[in-house]
Amino acid sequence: MADEALALLELDAVASGLRALDAMVKRAPVRVLEANLVEPGRFLVLFCGGVAEVEEARAAGVEAAGPALLHQLLLPLAHPSLLAGLRGALKVGSEAELDCLGVIEGAAIAPTLAALDRALKDAEVHLCGLRVHGGLGGRAYAVVHGAQHDVEAALEVAEAALRAAGALHRVERIPRPHPELLPFLLRRPPFSVGSEV
Repeated sequence: MADEALALLELDAVASGLRALDAMVKRAPVRVLEANLVEPGRFLVLFCGGVAEVEEARAAGVEAAGPALLHQLLLPLAHPSLLAGLRGALKVGSEAELDCLGVIEGAAIAPTLAALDRALKDAEVHLCGLRVHGGLGGRAYAVVHGAQHDVEAALEVAEAALRAAGALHRVERIPRPHPELLPFLLRRPPFSVGSEV
């Protein structure tokens, strides 16, 4: 199955998350990338697959989750970098090739992924890091790179999307990043959804 679509459900309890996960995989053949607890006490189910299958599985998960559902995301044609970023499998050039970095940080995971998807599609930037893990207190952040004007365009798109979703935490532009910064951006994240691309 082609991984064209990406979806996420965020629930307020592990028990409800496991029930929703069971309903989803019974309804349609999707690939569960991660189903795990993230702070503060939320259960995240991240999955991908064909568009129709992901839509079916998401509908089943939403129905099973009921009032436990906090956030949901459906990207029918997700930008290919999102899956690679979630897996920590991105390849980035040397510091000489990094003109400018943009950091996109959202107050919730689903809106952050949606804003990042939009920014990657609307601006000529490349994803060099994406972090979704328990230590962020329910937040997520991503780092993009490119020419300064392209990074600024990406940040503008992401900020507008996060603000519209009520989930803007912070966006920052870092022109001409120092080489000592790069290892902290590009190391493997503590939360990972697998190693294969």
